[in-house]
Amino acid sequence: MSEPRWLDAAQQRDWRAYVDGSVRLTEMMDRDLKTRHGLSVSEYEILVRLSEAPGHRLRMAELAENASQSRSRLSHTCSRLESKGLVKRDNCGTDKRGVYAQLTDDGFATLERAARDHVEVVREYLIDVIEPEDLEAVGRAFSAVLKRLDAT
Repeated sequence: MSEPRWLDAAQQRDWRAYVDGSVRLTEMMDRDLKTRHGLSVSEYEILVRLSEAPGHRLRMAELAENASQSRSRLSHTCSRLESKGLVKRDNCGTDKRGVYAQLTDDGFATLERAARDHVEVVREYLIDVIEPEDLEAVGRAFSAVLKRLDAT
């Protein structure tokens, strides 16, 4: 068995900062969205993905992939959104196994209200505290991470 490639002190510091910062930021955004709009971060992400899709609808399989959720978890999340009247699901006419999720008018209105507050939180706790060149570096870094993950 080969020896692990341990992180040096600077790498360990940066890794821990990423883990701690991303977890705490996500938790804070989740609390804020729940308190102000009754939405979790994962519910908000689904509404965003549907709002950006043609006709505000996507197949559940594609939505799961885009929203980084398992199909099972997405199904539960969409059930909650359906019970709130924000999303509706329809069977695919050409594929009996296919199901579409569609953003309702109420869902779009809820997203518009939530997005106004959410963008301020993102700005206050991320965008405005990072120098522009550092933010660009974060974007480049996570584009590389996503590319590597997509290749596996």
